Amino acid sequence: MFGKIFGSMKKDAHTSQEIPNQWIKCPKCTSLMYYKEVEAKLNVCPKCNHHFRISAEKRIESIVDPGSFVEHDKSLAPIDPLKFSDKKSYKKRLEEAKAETGKTSSVMSGSCTIGGLPAEIAVFDFSFMGGSLGSVEGEKIVRGINRAIEKECGFVIVSASGGARMQESTYSLLQMSKTSAALNRLHQKGLPYISVLTDPTMGGVSASFAMLGDIIMAEPGALIGFAGQRVIKQTVGVDLPEGFQRSEFLLEHGLIDMIVDRESMHQTLADLFKLFKKDAQRVIKEDAAEEETEL
Repeated sequence: MFGKIFGSMKKDAHTSQEIPNQWIKCPKCTSLMYYKEVEAKLNVCPKCNHHFRISAEKRIESIVDPGSFVEHDKSLAPIDPLKFSDKKSYKKRLEEAKAETGKTSSVMSGSCTIGGLPAEIAVFDFSFMGGSLGSVEGEKIVRGINRAIEKECGFVIVSASGGARMQESTYSLLQMSKTSAALNRLHQKGLPYISVLTDPTMGGVSASFAMLGDIIMAEPGALIGFAGQRVIKQTVGVDLPEGFQRSEFLLEHGLIDMIVDRESMHQTLADLFKLFKKDAQRVIKEDAAEEETEL
C-alpha cells in the first residue's frame, strides 16, 4: 500500500516537471498569458506584438513550405584550435552548449522550398552560445551559398547572434570575409540573397553578411547593431535617441528595407522570390532580344 502511495507521489512529481510552465509573462508589456495562446501566434505576444526569441527549428518551420526542409552539414562540429580558456575552457563551453541544446553549432542550414520555389536557408539559434559566429557557422553558410549557386536558387540567412565567437579569435573574424566573398559570388550569378534580422543581431554578424542582403528585413523590435549601447554612449559622450538600434529606428534611417511580422514572414519571402524570378526571366528575354537584333 505504502509502495503504491509513494510510487504515485513520485509519478506526479515527475509529470509536473515535464509539463511546461502554463503561463508566460511578456517582458515588454508584462502581461501574463497562457502559453498555448502565445504559441498559436508563433511565439508573439497577442497583447503588444512582442516577438519572443525562438529556436532554429521553430524558425524554419514558420518560414519554409511544410515538410520541405532537408538539413545539411549536421555533423559539422567546432574544435578548439587555440586551446582557449577564460573562466571555463572553450571545450567545456561547447560540451555544455551541446548538452543544453542538442546541437553542435549555432547554425542550422539546409535546402527547402518557399512558396513552391527552391531555396537554401541558414538559421541562427541564439540558445547555442549566444548564436555566436565561429568557423563551423561560417562554413555552413558558405556551403549553403555554394548549393544555391549550383541549383540557381535564392538564399536566406536568418540572423540571431551576439557576434563573432571570441573563443576562436581570428578564426572567427575570418568568417566575416569568407561569407561576404561567397555572397559576392552569389550576386555575380544574379541570384537573390535575403537577410532576415531578428533579436539580437549584433557584432561581427551585423558587420558582415547580415547587412549585405539584396533585401534586408527585420522583425519588429529587434535589437540590431555593432557595439552595445553602453559602449557607444561612453565613446561619443552623448545620450542616445529613444529606440536606438531597434529595427524601427533602422528602418526610419534607411538601414533596412522593411519590418515584417513573424506571421507574415513566409508569405513575404515567397512573394519576394517570385518577384526576383520574374525579374530574372525578363532580363534573360531582353538579353536574347538584343542578341537577335545584333545578328
